[in-house]
Amino acid sequence: MAPLPIREKLAILSDAAKYDASCASSGAAKRNSLKSGGIGSTEGTGICHSYAPDGRCISLLKILLTNFCIYDCSYCINRSSSNVRRARFSVEEVVKLTMDFYRRNYIEGLFLSSGVVRSPDETMGEMVEIARRLREVEKFGGYIHLKTIPEASPELIEEAGRLADRLSINVELPTDEGVKRLAPEKKPETIRLSMANLRAKIEEKREPTMRTKKRERFAPGGQSTQMIVGADATADAGILATSARLYGSYRLRRVYYSAFSPIPDSSSALPLKKPPLMREHRLYQADWLMRFYGFSQPEILAGSPDGMLDLEIDPKLAWALRNRGQFPVDVNRAPREQLLRVPGLGTKTIARIIETRRHRRLRLEDVGVLCGSIGKVRPFIEAEGWSPGGLTDETHLRRRLVAQPTQLSLF
Repeated sequence: MAPLPIREKLAILSDAAKYDASCASSGAAKRNSLKSGGIGSTEGTGICHSYAPDGRCISLLKILLTNFCIYDCSYCINRSSSNVRRARFSVEEVVKLTMDFYRRNYIEGLFLSSGVVRSPDETMGEMVEIARRLREVEKFGGYIHLKTIPEASPELIEEAGRLADRLSINVELPTDEGVKRLAPEKKPETIRLSMANLRAKIEEKREPTMRTKKRERFAPGGQSTQMIVGADATADAGILATSARLYGSYRLRRVYYSAFSPIPDSSSALPLKKPPLMREHRLYQADWLMRFYGFSQPEILAGSPDGMLDLEIDPKLAWALRNRGQFPVDVNRAPREQLLRVPGLGTKTIARIIETRRHRRLRLEDVGVLCGSIGKVRPFIEAEGWSPGGLTDETHLRRRLVAQPTQLSLF
């Protein structure tokens, strides 16, 4: 069989990579590539993020090294038993594509994942070699994110961390039972051990060395992971509980949620329909509440009879409606922790409120100017000359807020 042209490989392997959501490019430190004669930078003007309508990052060259795989995970389009068109890049082809795309200003970096061919070490070794050639031969200073293979040797993972800005290891599914049922060749305990070792290595490299008194560069963007949502019966409460444990145990920068998409010739163990994309969005909003708004995982869904997030309203608003006794909040006196609980107020708006009220008392219209839209906020706050009064009725308020035209947001 004649080898595939590189354009055909790119079409196959970029399409195969679209199911991997964990391609954020934040948190990278600047390399001195411009001073040393190289090209590209993760800072300066910064990485330019672009997002597809489904929320996935498209600012990186996002490809698989290959979609051949020795594993047969039921939910994966690239599983060994799948009847899909296969392709495999060489190391040289990925390096050339990355540099060509960068020089044309199409991308700011590379997100590289892969199916496992022959062995984890062989596949991981090729991915590391790609990163090495980009850094050391091409002097590429742009962003590199490598999806690591849990079973690969510690030496390869350490070399990957030296070269890449971020590493990620997928936990695949929210529960061990789900992984064992749908991906029996993968071991949850091996995945967790790899994540723990990676956390230890990141923390170790952050300490100054005895000889140079400098910190060694190692995956400055930290590690992330991804969970597939809707491939098993795990409720949102279980998904968020798993995320909370991952953040606490391994200090992840991000947990990504990827809505399950039905695949051809799929196993009877999988659902026939994909979950609503809004469920994925609500999980991201709830994740945001845990990481930046001081919410604990149990309270986000406390009172939910089925452990599922409300698809009609965002999780902060749903919490506020269940906890009407904590409102209204006085924007001129409340501490930041209370303001973070107000629907419609984001962290930047709250910072502006706190700064402005140092100089004068805020009226409702002032809050509207600071947050851009007052509709969701006004029933939950007090301001100079304003009290919500009858707007506090929960049933009426929910009906009114749901009826308002809204756009997707994290607040």
